[in-house]
Amino acid sequence: MEIKKPRLSFWQIFNMNVGFLGIQYSFGLQQTAINPIFLYLGAPEEMLPILNIAGPVTGLLVQPIIGAMSDKTWSNRWGRRKPYFLIGALLGSLCLFAFPHSPVLWFAVGLLWILDAGNNMAMEPYRAFVGDKLPEKQLSLGFQMQSLFVGAGILLANGSIVLFQYLFGGDSVEVAGTIPQWLYYSFYIGAFLSLTTILWSVFKTPEIPPSKEELADINAIKALPLKKRISQPFAEIAEAIKQMPKFMWKIGAVYLFQWYALFIYWQFTTPLFKLTLGYSTSEAASQAAKMSLTYNIVTMVVALALVPLTLRFGGKKVYALSLVGTAIALFTIPFISDPMLVLVPMVLFGIGWAAMMGIPYTMVSKIVPQDRRGVYMGILNMMIVIPMFIQTLTFGPIYKYILGGSAVNAMLFAGVFFIIAAFLAFRLNEKKTIVNN
Repeated sequence: MEIKKPRLSFWQIFNMNVGFLGIQYSFGLQQTAINPIFLYLGAPEEMLPILNIAGPVTGLLVQPIIGAMSDKTWSNRWGRRKPYFLIGALLGSLCLFAFPHSPVLWFAVGLLWILDAGNNMAMEPYRAFVGDKLPEKQLSLGFQMQSLFVGAGILLANGSIVLFQYLFGGDSVEVAGTIPQWLYYSFYIGAFLSLTTILWSVFKTPEIPPSKEELADINAIKALPLKKRISQPFAEIAEAIKQMPKFMWKIGAVYLFQWYALFIYWQFTTPLFKLTLGYSTSEAASQAAKMSLTYNIVTMVVALALVPLTLRFGGKKVYALSLVGTAIALFTIPFISDPMLVLVPMVLFGIGWAAMMGIPYTMVSKIVPQDRRGVYMGILNMMIVIPMFIQTLTFGPIYKYILGGSAVNAMLFAGVFFIIAAFLAFRLNEKKTIVNN
């Protein structure tokens, strides 16, 4: 039975997405601050990819399982998706507080595994949450609003790194095996925002109760023996993959190259600026944060502007052209030696990031059934983490033996992958193939 969803106001959609701010602040720290911490604690550059394997592995395991579980959850008090992103946010908050106190490399790596598990547990149901609440005509606004908060969260994370490095890090002397104190404060802010922004959305946004048919299905699963209840999410994932629309396989091909390239960018901006600008690790980390700050400001500005563009020209055209722009940015960055001019390509990167964080989710949300939205959003996020997993295993040797251990070559390699992703995005067929309920 189809549940008629009421049209929400702009501020209702805003409130339901506030929690994404804290989640993305945490991801912003992962993009910019985690790899410098690994370098501070003595990790060689060629080990950075494999040290980041926590993200793809936890995403691969956590997101689809949590998505399938949240599809079959209902609590009159807490709802369907909220329990999961609330627990995930609490776990992430505790890890962010502990992270800058890591005494040795293995401790920081272990914390990254727990932090990523918490972030993935919070993020996946949030994607489904938006799809649950909004009628189809408002899906584009809902997911681009999430894109805006992606930009805002990462902007605040990187802005705090730049600010605290400027205020407290200028005269500090780097000590091998020690994380500088100026970096602590960004993590403390993240620990606070991770939990409080989720609580805002939890208390401001009620969930839509399931239909009688959905509730009967949920209660039937609750009545199963424990062993079958544990295996149920895995069976649900396998069945969903078997029935997955062809469009999602095509998105997976785009994501293979897009996310492989993004992981290269995040891992090697700090080493790049040590090479091209002659910076210390702290200075290079601050410059990488400025890059992220710039592109996320652009993301915030253009995220909602992409809504009418996608409605007029189609999502795949806007998406594909944005990937071309991102490639141009990566081809340009290694050859600019001025710390201010090197921020200019981030305009193109920011437009691309806004499109990547909104358009594919809008496309997929329109073609998957309502009662399986959680598991399909989890599978879509599997398509993000699988390329990341491949990158963490393969790029270290590529970087060392094929690219000559050069961060410049790494950035150009990523640019080529964005061009391939853009070509594949132009081949996406946006025709609706599955009608929701």
